[in-house]
Amino acid sequence: MRGLTGEGSARTRGSIQAVSAALAVPTALALLVSGCGAGGTGARDEGPAHADSVAGAAATPSAAPSKSPDTVNAVKLVKDDPKVAPEVKRELKPCVADEYPVDVSYGNLTGGSADDVVVNVLTCGDAVGVGSYVYREQDGSYENVFKAEEPPVYAEIDRGDLVVTKQVYEKGDPVSSPSGENVITYRWTSGHFAEKYRTHNDYGKVAGDSPTPAPAG
Repeated sequence: MRGLTGEGSARTRGSIQAVSAALAVPTALALLVSGCGAGGTGARDEGPAHADSVAGAAATPSAAPSKSPDTVNAVKLVKDDPKVAPEVKRELKPCVADEYPVDVSYGNLTGGSADDVVVNVLTCGDAVGVGSYVYREQDGSYENVFKAEEPPVYAEIDRGDLVVTKQVYEKGDPVSSPSGENVITYRWTSGHFAEKYRTHNDYGKVAGDSPTPAPAG
């Protein structure tokens, strides 16, 4: 079961539940304030095949470990960020008490002196990712250097790269059974995240159990 994340707490999640490719952002965000149920959790990053580049000096993720930052207030970080869509901010509300549907992870993605922060905003009831963001520490504050806001989206750190996964639906696919997924790997290059690899995985279709034939008389 996915534990909801309070302001500033760090969580990762292992998987997201499927949601139709035709699902529009407002529809996914409407789930954010519908019932606050629990979903799955783990270490997973998903997102669409685009990134917002931020100009800066060329940097390559360092092999040396960076300084871990103090736990950030992820909810405030997202709500104060002018690059985050107004719909995401408006619907980012606690599911239970002060527990928000936000997953946070830390790691060295941009080669800075402190770990970068990956924030995933989810829906309460279905744990559908509606926004994924990467923040880089700069002179004591955090700068948004990546965003992906097409649901379902989830981002994760994998050996110094940013990995974004998006499920793919074909016509006729039920919500619970996408046909596959696109996995995009981004790497910090010349001051922004550049796409390096893209793979597509098709999910197998498992037929139901067939009835056992009756023995011949």
